[in-house]
Amino acid sequence: MSLDINKGMFTPVSKDTDSERIVRPSLSYWQDAWRRLKKNKIAMASLFLIITLGLLAIFGPYMRPFSYSDQSFADANKWPSLVHWFGTDDLGRDLWVRVWMGARYSLFIAIMAATIDLIIGVIYGGISGYRGGKTDNIMMRIVEVLYAIPYLLVVILLMVVMGQGLLTIIIALGSLGWMGMARLVRGQVMQLKEQEFVLAARTLGASNNRILFKHLVPNTLGVIIVNITFTIPSAIFAEAFLSFLGLGIPVPKASLGTLTNDALASLITGHTYQMFIPAAVISLIMLAFNLLGDGLRDALDPRMRK
Repeated sequence: MSLDINKGMFTPVSKDTDSERIVRPSLSYWQDAWRRLKKNKIAMASLFLIITLGLLAIFGPYMRPFSYSDQSFADANKWPSLVHWFGTDDLGRDLWVRVWMGARYSLFIAIMAATIDLIIGVIYGGISGYRGGKTDNIMMRIVEVLYAIPYLLVVILLMVVMGQGLLTIIIALGSLGWMGMARLVRGQVMQLKEQEFVLAARTLGASNNRILFKHLVPNTLGVIIVNITFTIPSAIFAEAFLSFLGLGIPVPKASLGTLTNDALASLITGHTYQMFIPAAVISLIMLAFNLLGDGLRDALDPRMRK
């Protein structure tokens, strides 16, 4: 049986390649995250606010011809004016200079505490999650015991041993603050260590340290960055709380919490601006970091990719 086949039985297909065209531009993970972050107006406004507050903390004290420790009883309790932009306190010290010096100390303490949390938490949590088994059980039980220690007790003990100061507060905040980061990194590493790329690295002879710090930890950077943006405002609030209790940095240095504590008497005398201004700066810093953290969480989450 033979079949007669001729060209008339077939219709040529048009050479339309639109279906094969790549519509989405080729972007790396971080480029795509930045693109999504830029679309979040609240997060970008928060980032701009953080940069502005940071610049004011650095250069703000030099914008006025006053020292943060100079006292002038003739200028005591003056309301904000063209001379004293934020007014003066009960000792005649310029509040503009003192507020931004306080913001500088508060941000420095928070960033140093977050750095300690990052280093200890990533190493501790990464080792615990990667090793697993008995090692993980022992390390996590240690974390649970540390969680049970009252935070204020640790601060008081450190101040008895080391004395009141900037270094004492940083060590106090960093000594217990890393546990949340450790548990977060541990959970991420335990999920990632079963992936194929880890098996491939192990097959090629990579050591455990290389697998952990070259393959696993870099893949948790998104979660780590988001957690840091929430750690910094928490550290600022903790420092303000300690300073409000009188456990902050010693005079004449002042943080935002110290300024708020010093302004308690102004509520009685009616000079409410002395408490409102540093409290507003604390609130703005914490709000900006929290909103930026929300934006980063959405931008760095691959499931939000469209």
